[in-house]
Amino acid sequence: MEHWEELKPGGLRFAWSDGLFRPGTDTFLLSSLPRLKPGLRVCDLGCGTGLLGMLLLQKEPNISVTGLEIQPEAVALAEKAVKENGLQDRFAVRLENLRESGLPAGSFDLTVCNPPYYSLQSGFTSEDAARRKARSEIVCTLAIVCRAAARLTRWGGAFCLVYKPERLTDLLCTLRENALEPKRLRFVSQTVEAAPSLLLLEARRGGKPGLTIETPLVLQTPDGSPSSELERIYFRQEVPL
Repeated sequence: MEHWEELKPGGLRFAWSDGLFRPGTDTFLLSSLPRLKPGLRVCDLGCGTGLLGMLLLQKEPNISVTGLEIQPEAVALAEKAVKENGLQDRFAVRLENLRESGLPAGSFDLTVCNPPYYSLQSGFTSEDAARRKARSEIVCTLAIVCRAAARLTRWGGAFCLVYKPERLTDLLCTLRENALEPKRLRFVSQTVEAAPSLLLLEARRGGKPGLTIETPLVLQTPDGSPSSELERIYFRQEVPL
């Protein structure tokens, strides 16, 4: 069954299906990391039904997005959402394996990805087939994602992703192996006291060494309500001037 939701009242609409992995908070959080400006060429590696691209276009309408996805059902739904929102001139979706993309090298200023988090040796597997494919390295590994990002991102361009803190060492090493230098790191915690549950990282293609660790993104206030930053990420508060 298809489901449609608005990113904000009167905003872009995104779609998801019961038969595919349902988009989660991590995709919304990742959308807050890239520094967007008009004219950017963006590639979403493993775009699913296109939510991340929609989020970026909602924030900055004057960019172009190309989504790569291996699941035909997800591509069909993403293409439906693109048409529904009238974004055919700014959002293209391609049915492609990241290891065999036909796109020219260095085509994008920014690549983004919400990759599978867990290695097959981690012991974490979901009983749900769609969730297992999206969250475990069954079809796509961290190495495949980083190689694809390195090939498709122009020299000096950025690669942004969301990942799990327990695999930070794997992430940093794999990025450097592919000439993607980690530049900005932000941990995500449920509360101020809680240990990080996610991380957001920006790497630079061919960048110089030097990593900035930014203020953590806290999702919840002491009284249990969403933080003001999380509310802004979900378009429930206006960004202050």
